[in-house]
Amino acid sequence: MNRYLDISKLLKRNSFFLFGPRGTGKSYLIRNTLLKESSSIDYIDLLNSRFFIQLQNDPTRLENLVSNKTVVIDEVQRIPEILNEVQRLMEERKIKFLLTGSSARKLRRNNTNLLAGRAYRAELFPLTWRELKSSGVFDLGKYLKVGGLPKACADDEGFDFLYAYIDVYLKEEIQAEALARNLIHYSRFLESAAGMSSEMVNFTKVANDAQLSPNTVRDYYKILEDTLLGFLLPPWTKSVKRKAIQTPKFYFADIGLVHALRGIEHLDRQSNLYGKAFEHFICNEMRAYLSYSGKRIPLQYWRSKSQFEVDFVVGDLAAIEVKAAGRVTQRDHKGLEAISEERDWRHLLIVSLDRQMQSFPTGIRHQYWEDFLEDLWAGRIV
Repeated sequence: MNRYLDISKLLKRNSFFLFGPRGTGKSYLIRNTLLKESSSIDYIDLLNSRFFIQLQNDPTRLENLVSNKTVVIDEVQRIPEILNEVQRLMEERKIKFLLTGSSARKLRRNNTNLLAGRAYRAELFPLTWRELKSSGVFDLGKYLKVGGLPKACADDEGFDFLYAYIDVYLKEEIQAEALARNLIHYSRFLESAAGMSSEMVNFTKVANDAQLSPNTVRDYYKILEDTLLGFLLPPWTKSVKRKAIQTPKFYFADIGLVHALRGIEHLDRQSNLYGKAFEHFICNEMRAYLSYSGKRIPLQYWRSKSQFEVDFVVGDLAAIEVKAAGRVTQRDHKGLEAISEERDWRHLLIVSLDRQMQSFPTGIRHQYWEDFLEDLWAGRIV
């Protein structure tokens, strides 16, 4: 399956860090694009014990392993110290590096050399609607249940892989790297955090549910962010007429992980869970599009203290409400009408399962979800 992110094109520009959650297909993409396109690329996989032991004991050995002008180092976070040698080789031998990782945590600790702008950053996300649709295999019902991790999508059901994924994540990412002192506590946190995914962060509630202290919960959320399994969606706070709530929301990077952590294998089309999954799906599509297209536009949400809310605000360009409803009416306009009083927007959209497109004098439009995604990926929204 062709991925939207063109890593060959990235490397023509500069050296890059390529981050992404475990299991999104970084290594597969490298082997099936870069290494197939060219034999003049050195590939160093730090999951390979031979490379890992050599370079962990003496990072300066990297120079002896490099013979080409393009080098890929996979899972670079396993030996953060190697980045000093990477910088030296970039400067002295003009080598371009692609450095992949599934965790930024170890790279941020201990004053690790992050190459001070010499390497740009890109991210690989779970499979998107655009990628699956272009291969003719997108199924909305399945995607809302199991998400977009490639092996979950490829499996008939997907949950066997997702349960194994969580187990491997806990053992190899959390326990092996000693990111959390107590694995049982962290497991309880994960389940509680999954129950509140797509909602405003409430450290006290999650702490009570998981029987942990709020400070521990704050640390655990940070681990989720650093291991790229979740992200904070900040509030849009530029509203003047109505004071905005300033608490961020938290989303997992993949909706399938939310359901696996909660043991949810079936979604009732009329349930609140289905609505949350649909909103989560649209959020992750927008996030992937903004990253892949290189648009430095913030993705946020808005909620006023008077309880008006808009699901997503894209820069100062678009305000988007998401409804998992087969029929949308003007009763669903309240949040968009409120935010429209704050500034002029290029787009005021309700994205839903309603196939009937409608436009209103207020500037609000109803758009079927698939038409919206066509416009999004074609660059017609932002």
